[in-house]
Amino acid sequence: MAQEAPGAGALLSILRDGQARTKAELVQLTGLARSTVSQRLDALLSKRWVVPAQDAIASGGRPATAFSFNRAARVVLTADLGATHDRLAVTDLGTNVLAERTADVSIDRGPEATLGWLVEAFTELLTETGYGLADVCGVGVGLPGPVEHASGRPVNPPIMPGWDGFPVPEWLGARLGVPVLVDNDVNIMALGEHWAAHPETDHLIYVKIGTGIGCGIISDRRLHRGAQGAAGDIGHIRVPNGEHVSCRCGNTGCLEAIAGGAALAAALDGATGSRDVVTLVRGGNLQAIQLVRQAGREIGTVLASIVNFFNPATVVLGGAIAEAGEHVLAGVREVVYSRSLPLATQHLRIQAGELGDRAGVIGAAVMVVEHVLARVD
Repeated sequence: MAQEAPGAGALLSILRDGQARTKAELVQLTGLARSTVSQRLDALLSKRWVVPAQDAIASGGRPATAFSFNRAARVVLTADLGATHDRLAVTDLGTNVLAERTADVSIDRGPEATLGWLVEAFTELLTETGYGLADVCGVGVGLPGPVEHASGRPVNPPIMPGWDGFPVPEWLGARLGVPVLVDNDVNIMALGEHWAAHPETDHLIYVKIGTGIGCGIISDRRLHRGAQGAAGDIGHIRVPNGEHVSCRCGNTGCLEAIAGGAALAAALDGATGSRDVVTLVRGGNLQAIQLVRQAGREIGTVLASIVNFFNPATVVLGGAIAEAGEHVLAGVREVVYSRSLPLATQHLRIQAGELGDRAGVIGAAVMVVEHVLARVD
């Protein structure tokens, strides 16, 4: 049985890097017949996915027309919903942020209240950009809990009462009329950091240290979700000497219950959340500095095993507590470099994220754009 030729999305995936290419170059890169490439390009041009580049490329005879990916052809709605803090954005197809908003909204108020607010906020942001719902190609949402990737539904999320099994994609899709993709928040953060800051890195671990703790895994430049979408849930790995500490998941001794932002805030006067902890650290509060450094060591204990097992090239720390800077990094590095194998740490980089709070919304846009482009025919 003959294998079906790649669709127009294959051309878009090539042009997505921003480099204009001629028809001849696309024929060479795809291995498709020139007539097939011409047909695909005509379809893409008619829908404005691709536009002729401003400059023709000299080829010895008549200059050849080059074609570019039209990043403004559609927009993406993205949301990174945290336990207590949310960031929303409208991006173009190149993941450039066109408008954004942050809000302190507690995820435990339930799915319909949270998502209803999300629809209203998206509508207002679209108005700011001059685009409408007809221009939206998809919505990407990150949630602070386990998400079954195939269905986009949260599964027994410890800090999200009322969300278990809620049909987030269907609920939002019915109101916005576009495809909706949902993933764990740390997965979209990993996608964002990899896409924007480490595109040439094959193997990367992204660790979010916020109210909770989790990690996203990039393997061979692709997000690894595991069989059901639960890969990277390191916040509920049991750590030594933590048997007496109860976790919201129902177990004891979990990393999150000992080194997460909520645990650190509970141990400090005047702190009610992760951002208060960071404020105290930046203000020179000795107790806060010591707690954050020790949290880094506890996280480093878990990461040392992961570094031995997975052998990443880069470990990126993000999330609210990571904004405490070198105190967290120092604690993590201290343990990872002393407890992991020399070969695994020989060229290992452990660093803070470069996108800050934007990692999630950028990663959600990457998730949607890749999904949409793969289905363009």
